[in-house]
Amino acid sequence: MSGQEPRLVGRGDELALLDDVLAAARAGRSRVLVLRGEAGIGKTALLDHVAARAAGCRVARTAGVESERELPYAGLQQLCAPFLDRLEHLPAPQRTALGTAFGLTSGTPPDRFLVGLAVLTLLGEVAEDRPLLCLVDDAQWLDRASAQTLAFVGRRLLAEPIALLIAVREPAGDLDLAGLPDLVVRGLGEAEAHALLESVIKGPLDPRVRDRIIAETHGNALALVELPRFWTAAERADGLLSPDGDALAERLERCFLQQLDPLPPDTRKLLLAAAAEPLGDATLLWRAAGELGLGADPAAAAETTGLIEFGSRIRFRHPLVRSAVYRSASARERQEVHRVLAAVTDAGVDPDRRAWHRAQATVTPDEDVAAELERSAGRAQARGGLAAAAALLEQAATLTPDPALRARRELAAARAKRGAGALGAALGLLGAAEAGPPDPARDAEIERLRGQIAFDQRRGGDAVELLLHAAGSLEGGDARETYLEALGAAVWAESDVVEAARRTRAAPAAQVPPTAVDLVLDALATRLTDGYAAAAPLMTQATEAVRTLDTGGENTERVLWLLGNRAGGTLATEMLDHAAGRAFAERQVRLARETGALVQLQFALNFLANHELLAGELTAAQALVEEDRLLADVTGGRPVGYSAILLAALRGREAVATAEIATAAAQAAERGQGRVVRFAGYANAVLANGLGRHDVARDAARRVFEHDTVGHQALATAELAEAASRTGDDDLVAAALNRMSERARTATPTAWTRALEARLRALAGDRPGECYAESIALLTGTPLRIDLARGHLLFGEWLRREGRRTDARKHLRTAHAMTSAMGLEAFADRARRELLATGETARKRTTGTAEELTAQEFQIVRLAREGLSNPEIGTRLFLSPRTVEWHLRKVFGKLGISSRRQLRDAAVDVVAAP
Repeated sequence: MSGQEPRLVGRGDELALLDDVLAAARAGRSRVLVLRGEAGIGKTALLDHVAARAAGCRVARTAGVESERELPYAGLQQLCAPFLDRLEHLPAPQRTALGTAFGLTSGTPPDRFLVGLAVLTLLGEVAEDRPLLCLVDDAQWLDRASAQTLAFVGRRLLAEPIALLIAVREPAGDLDLAGLPDLVVRGLGEAEAHALLESVIKGPLDPRVRDRIIAETHGNALALVELPRFWTAAERADGLLSPDGDALAERLERCFLQQLDPLPPDTRKLLLAAAAEPLGDATLLWRAAGELGLGADPAAAAETTGLIEFGSRIRFRHPLVRSAVYRSASARERQEVHRVLAAVTDAGVDPDRRAWHRAQATVTPDEDVAAELERSAGRAQARGGLAAAAALLEQAATLTPDPALRARRELAAARAKRGAGALGAALGLLGAAEAGPPDPARDAEIERLRGQIAFDQRRGGDAVELLLHAAGSLEGGDARETYLEALGAAVWAESDVVEAARRTRAAPAAQVPPTAVDLVLDALATRLTDGYAAAAPLMTQATEAVRTLDTGGENTERVLWLLGNRAGGTLATEMLDHAAGRAFAERQVRLARETGALVQLQFALNFLANHELLAGELTAAQALVEEDRLLADVTGGRPVGYSAILLAALRGREAVATAEIATAAAQAAERGQGRVVRFAGYANAVLANGLGRHDVARDAARRVFEHDTVGHQALATAELAEAASRTGDDDLVAAALNRMSERARTATPTAWTRALEARLRALAGDRPGECYAESIALLTGTPLRIDLARGHLLFGEWLRREGRRTDARKHLRTAHAMTSAMGLEAFADRARRELLATGETARKRTTGTAEELTAQEFQIVRLAREGLSNPEIGTRLFLSPRTVEWHLRKVFGKLGISSRRQLRDAAVDVVAAP
């Protein structure tokens, strides 16, 4: 506390590692290190050591405080407070997100990953002047929003002159620090512990007693320093206090309390107020001291102990001192201090901290306090602190005297818990809300939320039943929206889809005029109960309603959902309307990016990637697949991944594709994602048809065809017909043709539908020459280049079998050129073999010799070629501009170029390493 570098015994290896971390930051290379260990083991001393040796660096420091865990971004704001004058230098979306998170501006709740990117950019901006050392102590007590953001920043730092050191007590609970480099701080060795003990004990010590002390403390440095100060002569003769099973931290707290016991009552009360006010705000503390009627100088006696330091900020020597002071006070004493702190906290400047202090001072139900907590929860949610909002609402419910209002607040807390990802806690709160006074409307909302949580937990069958039952008890638009949620869950899980659709038909009548939700619900339910022909006009109306949806006038979450693969996007695929589906996907991606809805963005990227694949744009699709993987890494979740398996199937590398598809199908089955399982079947059929293994393709496609899979079934129908025509299964070809013809006979068939229907007629032997030509003509000029190439291949194969080699070569050359250019290796090889059979040779496509890029380098190259600046690329990929520049230098070296202009003009294949 004197500002001098602490003397550390037995920490040579740790100090060397920390010096390396500091040296790296000074050299412009980021370093992140998590120090893990039990209370008192020496983590804080190590942080102090680094701070004392950080000459030439700027130092920022924060610490978690147990009582502050309900205040969103409290710890992060303390770390960033010295730099907030630089907010104006951040890109506008990041500036708004961080300002809103810190309560400096008002706005829509920011996505926590956008807040993380803003912090990354802010710290990078600060570090441009001189290296930056960020120290985080007691991370286990950080509020969840701060902890998640710092973990995010730690994973994204790379080429900035920043050192981030995080000290966390083990066990660390649910902190998201996995994967960050760590240093386990263990107890001192016997010799080092001996030396430290001798430095604090004056006079002789029996060797047996010394050995017992070292053994009982496990080399814990704080215990070795603090516990001997208050031993009696008998304890020095016998060793440590008699074993009582207490944890070492509790023994240390008792040791600190022994130092506090002799202090005057006013001094102990001042220390309690300091322990209860985690900001260490000296002005606030002296106001509270005045309200408490404390003596003239109650701080002087406290400072003589060395346990606390009073300055512009109040600082305890060790977090255990704070907890010892707070826990040793009686409930009545703590309540009195919190009441006074609430009274001296400005409600206009810091309403949330005032509400929190008021709640800590309240024992019995109090509606005024509960209402203030509820308002505080609303502000927390507006700042993006869902976990904090949930905790505040839960506390508000506890203090609510009216049982009905308490149940409604418990329901609101459960919604916030679900939003924060705490699904188990949300279910517990729903149980409490259910115990409230009878209220059918509230009970229906409880059941709806249970269904949504079941879907989140991948319990598709449970989700469908719960949502259907809840919908039956709701009214109007809420009922119809819940029915659509249920039907979407059934389609995704492929669990009793037709039965779910039948029950959905009992939904209340649509509004007049109907909304997009109304139209999508009626179209999807009709398609699943009455078939394609009956639903076709409704599906056309629904897709048009979704296409023209006003994103400004609708709830963003609802818009994203309607655009996606559980609603409008499913209908567009079912109708084989590539233009509508692509428009939905592009809009969904754009809206998810703008709002920072990263999980929705993952689904949107896969939806768009599928449309890129159908257009033969495998490189663009791969970029989207890599972005899905990047977001999974950023969020700590899983990639959605279903586009990746179609990409692998189209590339046609048998071993790789087979393994990827099998793994994806197994994982989807385990998670209850029947739709992905069916999509894997479709991907298998594509792969096998490309390889010429038509019996395997037939079986895979038939499993999808025979299951009423909305959207995917239409895609699998063409695969089934092609495979079955080669295996001699004429009945299957006829069944596939009947299914496709039904779609082609509707009022608004697409060019894609008509082209596939013509192809299937050719495969069935109905005027093959004319029908193949018709199919190719319908696809020419459309974005559907893969189907066009495959049409040429099938036509060429038929012409060769008919002995018309010259005519066959024309189509086979086209097929080979197109499939080779698109990177469809299996189909290209199939076309090459057919050309050989006509007597013409064709070169097998060879891959470029350029050094492979990593997935992240690939993403950066793609965006740089699109003309994005380094800050824009960093925003898209959650990297700092300096890290983007570092990656580009590596790419230039690999490709043998030296500028962005050369990168745009480079005639090389840029292929991401697997």
